Amino acid sequence: MTAQSSPAIGFGIDIGGSGIKGAPVDLTTGEFTEKRVRIPTPDPSTPKAVAATVAQLVGQFDLPSTTPIGLTFPAPIKHGVVPFIANLDKSWKGVDVPALMSEALGRPVSGVNDADAAGVAEAVFGAAKGVPGVVLLTTLGTGIGSALIVDGTLVPNTELGHLEIDGDDAEHRASDAARGAEDLSWKDWAERLQRFYDTVEMLFSPDLLVVGGGVSKKHEKFLPLLTTTAPIVPAQLRNTAGIVGAAYLAAHGHS
Repeated sequence: MTAQSSPAIGFGIDIGGSGIKGAPVDLTTGEFTEKRVRIPTPDPSTPKAVAATVAQLVGQFDLPSTTPIGLTFPAPIKHGVVPFIANLDKSWKGVDVPALMSEALGRPVSGVNDADAAGVAEAVFGAAKGVPGVVLLTTLGTGIGSALIVDGTLVPNTELGHLEIDGDDAEHRASDAARGAEDLSWKDWAERLQRFYDTVEMLFSPDLLVVGGGVSKKHEKFLPLLTTTAPIVPAQLRNTAGIVGAAYLAAHGHS
């Protein structure tokens, strides 16, 4: 898709374990053009129930039929299909997310992993804008999400939070949830993060590390405690990144 034919507005949807959020996005600036709407994630969060909630959310906006719609999903998405799921109902395994949502909305919908969407948003509009080479975004939250961007191209579904480090999933010891559950000091948590970032730097030799997730707003408490070969910086888009990245990818032909 060329720059001249790209739409000016896309619509992004961020599906999470507790809430489903959406907003129209200006694809030239990455900013919302209307206030974001949030609806609680249904319980149980079955595919049928979530699809109905997504339709309810989109129905609150007056979107032209040509508006590209993209959504993020809290699991890997391989050729549209969820291979495994952690934070929604287990019945999502094997579901073709874009096909389900396209049927629910009566219009094309694209789908992408939530961390991948955030990574793309940061590369296009945020902390990694204009950075050549290898950019690695990690989201520190309930787990550790990751997005690998190489010269502006997404390498999807990296799932680096599941790297086995010292005999355990990295996210079991170094996520923000682990910090809270074990009441770790910022210094003690930074030591665990250091082990994680040492490992990913050894494997990928990134040119830039971007740290997202809710805890990134407190980046001054832990990023200065880390020593990395590549520069390590906080994400800029914060909690808008998923919606922005999903809308951008939908507009640029991601399915």
